[in-house]
Amino acid sequence: MKEEKIIVGQGGPYPLNGVLTLPDDTETLAPAAVLVHGSGSTDMDEKIMANRPFRDLAESLAARGVAVIRYDKRSFKYGRALVKDTGFTVFDETIEDALLASALLRKDPRIDPDQIFIIGHSMGGMLAPRIDAEGGGFAGLVIMAGTPRKLEEVLTEQFDSIIDSGKGLNRAIVKMINKRFQRKLAGLYEMSDDEAKKIKVMGGARAYYFKEMGLHDSPSYLAKTKKPILVLQGGKDFQVSVSDFEKYKELLDGRDNTSFRLYPNLNHLFMPSVYGELKMMNKEYKIPSHVDKCVAEDIAAWIKTGALAV
Repeated sequence: MKEEKIIVGQGGPYPLNGVLTLPDDTETLAPAAVLVHGSGSTDMDEKIMANRPFRDLAESLAARGVAVIRYDKRSFKYGRALVKDTGFTVFDETIEDALLASALLRKDPRIDPDQIFIIGHSMGGMLAPRIDAEGGGFAGLVIMAGTPRKLEEVLTEQFDSIIDSGKGLNRAIVKMINKRFQRKLAGLYEMSDDEAKKIKVMGGARAYYFKEMGLHDSPSYLAKTKKPILVLQGGKDFQVSVSDFEKYKELLDGRDNTSFRLYPNLNHLFMPSVYGELKMMNKEYKIPSHVDKCVAEDIAAWIKTGALAV
């Protein structure tokens, strides 16, 4: 395995630092993957407290013959500038850079241009079908801990989970946050774009951010794509649920080029679960861990052969 520093979007308004991780054997063209972040502002390793799932994946996949490109998320480097734009959308935050990363891989003479895949984690998995449809031209899609639901539905479920399991002041605070969240997004899809752009919701995102994403829902793209799809889910994931995994099965039922794998004891980061509750998320993610090697083995096998590891 070897790593090279790269710039995604070089020459454009939002250049991003990144790393291309390559297998040792570059005598033959290597298949490759673009890693796409989940929600929030994270670096190229998708660092979440003590853990770096994208670094783990890049190193493990390269060791199994798959090149990987990862890069800082645009909102990680340019967050303050982006939130000033009231029309800021997930295209600006995530999609465009994934397309630029894919184009960068296609220009690399060591990469097989017909074997470039997208690996989306969490919200990145949710967006993977749209990213492909927007011009990614990927050979296949890997959805890790994704959801076919709308973002506001997932956040509402997370708020409800914390409220149900919480107590005291923390529970009261989350109830207040949830109430404000619901109020600001009430009638979201009946709002005009101008109205939605005026409403600040959370984390710098406006109602328009949610509306635009909701109008480009994942099931619509999944219904149109003919690409091979691999859906992976941790059984102890407390940010999205096994019900999301089952929903993907329903949406993709009858397709012979789709594969599914549930890892009973892994969490949202595909690392061994410790607490298994959303209210304990901070404690769980402060414990240093690594993406389970079975996950990389499955992805690499699927990319190379179209089948999961046995």
